[in-house]
Amino acid sequence: MKIKLFGLLIIAALSYSCSYKFSGASIPPDMKTVTVRVFENNAPLVVPGLSNQFTEAVKTKIRNQTRLSIVPTEGQAIFEGRITGYEIKPTALQSNSTPTAAANRLTITVSVKYTNTIKDHEKESFEESFTRYYDFLNGAPIQSLLPAAIETINKQLTDDVFNRAFAQW
Repeated sequence: MKIKLFGLLIIAALSYSCSYKFSGASIPPDMKTVTVRVFENNAPLVVPGLSNQFTEAVKTKIRNQTRLSIVPTEGQAIFEGRITGYEIKPTALQSNSTPTAAANRLTITVSVKYTNTIKDHEKESFEESFTRYYDFLNGAPIQSLLPAAIETINKQLTDDVFNRAFAQW
């Protein structure tokens, strides 16, 4: 009997001390609004539409994953920043005699400033850069694969930004 009681106490203590929240977002209950400013494209190589695509991807993530209302100005949380990197570089060579790319990598970097304006939650604000890449294997022309690659990278970047701002684990 004592062993069963001791075992139950251990299990209870462990489950109490190791509580995890798997609900995803951890948004302060008093936060109701968010502003997402346009992410300017300041990369050395500017791709038309990338700024809009990334900004809209952030808004879509917030709409789909939170109860927050997106407002044009003065949100209780503010996302802003810029696209600072966009480059395509070879990552593998086919042969040493005639070096041609066997694979190329698209890399996109965004600099994000997140401001939480709610009193006592300002410490959750951050300013950070996020980078993701997509590898193209030799075969199809890169230009035909770019839209899907950019969409994939935008999804990964918005996940990173969202998790940094709202996930607590």
